[in-house]
Amino acid sequence: MENSSNIQVKIDEKVFTKDPTSSDLGKKIIGNSIALIDELGFEAFTFGKLAEKTQCTEASIYRYFESKHKLLIYHLTWYWTWLEYQLILATANIKSPEERLTIALRLLTSPLEQEPRIPQVNEAALYRIVIAESQKVYLTKNVDEENKKGLFFSYKRLCKKAAAIIKEINPEYRYPTALISTVVESSYDQRYFARHLPSLTEIPKEHEEGITEYLTELVFKAIK
Repeated sequence: MENSSNIQVKIDEKVFTKDPTSSDLGKKIIGNSIALIDELGFEAFTFGKLAEKTQCTEASIYRYFESKHKLLIYHLTWYWTWLEYQLILATANIKSPEERLTIALRLLTSPLEQEPRIPQVNEAALYRIVIAESQKVYLTKNVDEENKKGLFFSYKRLCKKAAAIIKEINPEYRYPTALISTVVESSYDQRYFARHLPSLTEIPKEHEEGITEYLTELVFKAIK
């Protein structure tokens, strides 16, 4: 992660065949794939459609990603890595673990805000993809093999960092990582329910910040 006029989010090389940030075409593939997945949904998204939008060949896209599944993993890995960076930055000089946990929960349960130093990533669109598609990254037949390859390490590392704060507050609490991963996934589910299945939540889509309030209350009551 670089601290300069442009931020470079470092992604594990296992996720891609060729680093898309290494060329203008790769950056266009990233930006256009986010736009298309957001517009069409992951099932309807294809490399053919991406090639047409990017004005390149499908073969050019395959030089960067071996499949659309790997491309989706790339987007989610970017998201998790970016959240981890924000979490480290936001809690760096705060002594109170309770305050650090509150900050962490806000970051983990809130929409992304656009970072002007990362123009190739539409973060609002990426967050919509996270809500709608994130579970498709690991709810697959190949999850164990991909986990052994370390493709979900960034997600696990993010959850472990937040879980470590819980252990500071209550060293006797037995389920810190389970609690954090539940909170992260619940934040996506509750936001999706508020927008599409409102009878499954008391949080209206006009007050989605209530998701953070609800999950923060849940965590602090659980670890008392």
